Formats: sequence, structure tokens, C-alpha cells
Amino acid sequence: MEVLGLGEAAGGPPGVAVHVWPRGSMMARALRAVRLPWTARGRVLFLLDPDTVPSALLARRVRGCAVVADVHEDYAALLRDRSWVPPLLLGPLTWLTARCVGLAGRADVTLVADDHVPPLQGAARRRLVVRNLPDLSMMPEGSTAPASGGSAESAPRALYVGDLRASRGLDDMLRAVAAAPGWYLDLVGPVSPAERERVAGLVGHQLDGRVSWHGRLPPRQAWELAAGASVGLALLHDTPAFRDAIPTKVYEYLACGLAVLATPLPRVAQLLDVSGAGRTVRDAAQAAEILRGWSGDRRDELLAHREASLRWAGVELHGPSPYARLASEVADVMARRR
Repeated sequence: MEVLGLGEAAGGPPGVAVHVWPRGSMMARALRAVRLPWTARGRVLFLLDPDTVPSALLARRVRGCAVVADVHEDYAALLRDRSWVPPLLLGPLTWLTARCVGLAGRADVTLVADDHVPPLQGAARRRLVVRNLPDLSMMPEGSTAPASGGSAESAPRALYVGDLRASRGLDDMLRAVAAAPGWYLDLVGPVSPAERERVAGLVGHQLDGRVSWHGRLPPRQAWELAAGASVGLALLHDTPAFRDAIPTKVYEYLACGLAVLATPLPRVAQLLDVSGAGRTVRDAAQAAEILRGWSGDRRDELLAHREASLRWAGVELHGPSPYARLASEVADVMARRR
């Protein structure tokens, strides 16, 4: 197995050949998307970005390799949430992305993260829904036991894992924790220098020493931070990309036994209602109010949500892994191409 992509080679899976490139300009990315499927040596090309699909399908015709396209988000909707997209290019890029996603349906296997994610049923040769459930083998040992964070003897701590920007709740998380004295916040995930600079003076000195910016971490290392936390935050805005989705981090918070504070995106709200694993909030002010209660006279409520998280995870996250089914599908594709 080899991995070709962006980022740091040290962040790749152990025991795997990892080759990385700087992100570069939009033109550099387009050229790389054309080139990489021809550079890869594998019998199966596993694609994570829609811009690599056209070139990979051509490489399949010439080289006879198999193509698996992973459409783990509604990419066309996601573009509206990207600040780097120039307004004048949003229309053309959305059209081009939708065409690439449509071509992903011609792959030997097309993975989608949820039923509503395109290409829809009937528009793909072999469509497989693999929801973004946590892989428990990548979670730290003991992640399904109640953690000590938030107890009377320790400082209460909230955790966020994922990309960091305003639409994903960065400003709201900082404001909420600033207005909840005594709470600490761990932020795990990539954040641009421009975003860090933008929020630098957001809440003055109220957060001095109370926010830890960890950057991007390998999954196991990221989730080890859950052992010192009691609350997982998912204060995502109601954007087209998020409205019908359940962020992976919410499932992971439940697997770690964290209480969840989330904005009322419909499916997230339904999950928290069914599981009893947390609360939805309108804004940072309401989130702060709940945090103050959970570290004050409503500590029992926090514990009840955490216990509900573990009960839900014990029922829903055990049993046959969706990733094992994916592995079986890929093995079947390889066998048919021998």
C-alpha cells in the first residue's frame, strides 16, 4: 500500500509508503490531480478527492487497474463553506465538482458517507454506503470507560476534533468557554494562520491559559485527549454541507463517553434526543450557560449524558464493522480483475 497526498508524511499510517506534496495553488492542485493516478503503482486506485476521478478512470482503461471512489462528503455543497473559493469561481467550480462526483459513479466501487450523498442510487455502478462511524481499533484502550474529566477534583475540559474555522463553530466554542469560568478547551485539527489571527482578540484575555491548540494529530493521539475531557463540542453552522449530515466527531464523542453539546442540525439533534447523550444549543451564550451548570449544580446531568453516550456506543458501535465490508468489496473487485 502507498499513500499519495498532502500534509506531512509522519501523519500517514505506520508501515506504509507515504509521499506528500505541498498544497500549492489551485492550478498546481489541478495538475497533480491529473498526474497522480498515473504515478500510483497500486492495482486498486482508492480516490479521496473528486478532482482525481477523471484521470483515474482514464488510467483504468489504459492500465487495467481498479478504481474505488470515496465520496465521503457532498463536495459540491461543501464548496459554499470554503473561504478560499473566489466568489466569481464558485459557480464554475461547483459545476465542475458535480461533474467529477457524477463520474465517480463509474468507479468499480463508489463509497458514499450517507444515503443522501451523491451520486445517488441508480447513478453508480456499485454504490456502497459506509457511514463515518468511528473505527474502535483506532480509539485508545479504555475509551468506552467513563473518563475523569469534569469531576469535582479536576478542572472541567471540553474537546473538539476537526477542521477549525468559523463555520465549524470556532468562534462559538471560544466564546462559550470564555463565558464559562473554570472550563478548559482542547482544539485538535488544522487551522489556517489567517483564522488564528482572526480570532486572536475575539474574547480578550478571558481565555488566557485555558485553550490548547494541538494542531492535526494522528487519530489515536487525538482521542487520547478524551480521557481528560467530559464534553465534546460540535457547534457547526447550518450550511448546505452540514445540514443533512452527522459529523464523524459526534459518533466519536459518544464512543469516548463524552457528553455532546451541538447546534441543532436536524440529524444531530435526532441522535442526541434518541441517545440522551447531550444537548443542542442555539448559540455560544446558551452553550456557556449549560457548561456553567455542568460544572456547578447540574453535575449529575453531565454524568447522565456521559453514561447515555456509553450505552448508545455499546449497542450501536459494536458488531460487524462497515470497514470490513468495504475491505471485502475491494478484495472482490481485485479478484474479478485478475
